[in-house]
This record gives sequence, structure tokens and C-alpha cells, in this order.
Amino acid sequence: MNKKRKQCGRQGERLFSNLCVIPSLIGVLIFFLIPFGIVIYYSMISNPVTPQFVGLDNYVNLFKTVAFKRAATNTAMFSLISVPLAIILSLWLATLLERNIPGKSIFRTFFLSPLMVPIASVVLVWQVLFHNHGTINQIIEAFGGQGIDWMKSQYGQIIIIMMFLWKNLGYNMILFMSALAGIPRDIIEVAELEGASKFYQFIHIKLRYLSPTILFVLILSLINSFKIFREVYLLTGDYPYDKMYMLQHFMNNTFNSLDYQKLSSAAIVFSLVMIVIIAVLLIVENHFGKDVE
Repeated sequence: MNKKRKQCGRQGERLFSNLCVIPSLIGVLIFFLIPFGIVIYYSMISNPVTPQFVGLDNYVNLFKTVAFKRAATNTAMFSLISVPLAIILSLWLATLLERNIPGKSIFRTFFLSPLMVPIASVVLVWQVLFHNHGTINQIIEAFGGQGIDWMKSQYGQIIIIMMFLWKNLGYNMILFMSALAGIPRDIIEVAELEGASKFYQFIHIKLRYLSPTILFVLILSLINSFKIFREVYLLTGDYPYDKMYMLQHFMNNTFNSLDYQKLSSAAIVFSLVMIVIIAVLLIVENHFGKDVE
């Protein structure tokens, strides 16, 4: 009798837990899975008015589009440069703040302040700095140099990389500081007693325990790098200089022109690329993080 009661109780708990999950599943179905299915459908038809199945023709046309290739190349270059820099610099700042240095709280506040400033205000600051007649050009001209139009030059992507780092370093730094604080101190003390150098401790101990946080920061920074469109759009509008034309510019302009087939194809390609990248990162982290577990 007791066994039957326990079994009935477990079945009741499972039923109750399943009922609690159903609203979330319905929300995921309505707001994610069904829209994603519609996007796949649009990417394989000729047009939404008189739909005809065209297979992969929309994808072929997409990769022939000059604007898409330019946007994809610029976005890839931006992410390949800005994301590693965001990880390396924020980790360096976190290890620096782990020490007893003067003005630590002021230093931390300086890097966290961009998180509290609206994007429009951030863009206004950078416009004042890098405008054709802005502060940077005035400083250059004061020393006898020749000012340039930063927003319409080959240095444009450097500006948005600097903006990306300024905006994201503080949050990444806090994540790394929290992870560093969670490393068992007895392991560090044993390494110090054995005569291990600070560099050896960082490479062989701290990085091992930081691997899950590094993966999380990497994925977060990668996602944020694809969202840089807001800043560039406020700086330069719909059609910026070639080096600053990002993938979301292409998607935004394609949406405005009502070319849903090309837009849907680009969204699917973008999703597949992100899924592959994140899957590879998870596999790598799982491989190198086994010994920590």
C-alpha cells in the first residue's frame, strides 16, 4: 500500500510539473517555433502574394547580392577583431582588479558607467569626438596634422570596435571577477607553496576554472557584436560608409524594400552560422573543461 501511495504521489508530481511547463511550451511554440517555420517557408517561395516553391533559388540569389557579401564580410571582420579583444581586455582588467591597487572602486565605476548610459547618449559622445570637425580632429590639427572624416573613412570600423569595447568591457569584467572569486583558494595556496609562478597559476589553474565563464562571455560578446547595428545606424544612418555596412543594415534595408524572400534567406543563413559557432564552442569547452569537473 505504501509503495502504491508513493507511486501515485510521484505520478501526481510529474503530472503537476508537466502542467506547469505547458504554458512555457505554448509560448515557445507561438513566439519562436511557428515564426521560424514561417521564415523558412518564405525563404523557399517566389513571393508571398502568388507563392511558388523555388527551393534554394533565394539562397543562391542572396549569395550573389553584392550588398549581402559586403555586409557579411564587414560583420565577420568586426566580430573576429572585437570579440577576442573584449574577452582578453576584460579578463586582464578583472585580474588587475583582483589585486590590491589604489583607486580600485573608481576604476571599476569608470568601466561600469557605460552600462548605465542610454545608447543615444553614447552615440552623441562619439559623434562629438569623431565628427569631421570634432574633438579628435581639433587635437590633430592643433599639432599640425590634417583632420579626416572618420565616419566616411577606412578607419570607420575601428571607431565602432572602440565603441563596442567601451560599452561591453565593464559587464564582461564583472563576470570574470565573480568567476575569479569562485576559484578554490586552497589550490592557489598549494601552488604558491610549490613555488608556482603567477603566470603558471593563471595558465594552468585559473584558466581551467574560468573556462565556463569564458565560454559564456564569448557567446554573449558574439551576440552583442551582431547587435552593433543600433550604434552605427544612429551614427551614420541606413547607408553608412562601406566598412561600416553591417549585416543588420542589409536586413533592415531589405525589410524596408519589402523583399521578404531575401530577408528570410539571410535570417536562416545567419541562424545556421550562429548555431554552428555556438555548437563548436560548446564542444570545445566540454572537452577542455572535463578535468575541472
